[in-house]
Amino acid sequence: MMMSEGVEWGLHCCLVLGWLDERAPIATARLAEIFELPPEYLKKRLQPLVREGILESTPGVRGGYRLAKGPERITVMDVVAAVEGRTGAFQCTEIRRRGAGETAGKSEFAKPCGIATVMRRAEMAWRRELSSQTIADLLADAPANAATRARRFYEQRTA
Repeated sequence: MMMSEGVEWGLHCCLVLGWLDERAPIATARLAEIFELPPEYLKKRLQPLVREGILESTPGVRGGYRLAKGPERITVMDVVAAVEGRTGAFQCTEIRRRGAGETAGKSEFAKPCGIATVMRRAEMAWRRELSSQTIADLLADAPANAATRARRFYEQRTA
């Protein structure tokens, strides 16, 4: 399964916002600078996270982004779904009913397609795993020096 870079960017921004939570909203340009990303493109990638209630966006000179709720209440799946959408990864088009399948009796199609079934089970397992991991889990698992480095980088640039 291929996901856009927006998922990675969104998750990393959530981590940084978690580390810098006690501070004022972080400007898009500042978040972008932490990862050397293009600010305007990052802003577009963060907009779905705002729409889904994962991030809060404050306009203006002192505006920026912050987590909209505690990191323990934001799952990795929330971020993936916000960026990639909620449509299933596999879309069965029932091609088994075309061509040679056109002459098959209706009873042959009474059960869902085995391919669609196995793909759906695999996707549900993937979604369950991503839903079981929160931003708080990622913060806890990150190397301690990553948080320190992000804070130091942020403070040096704002001083």
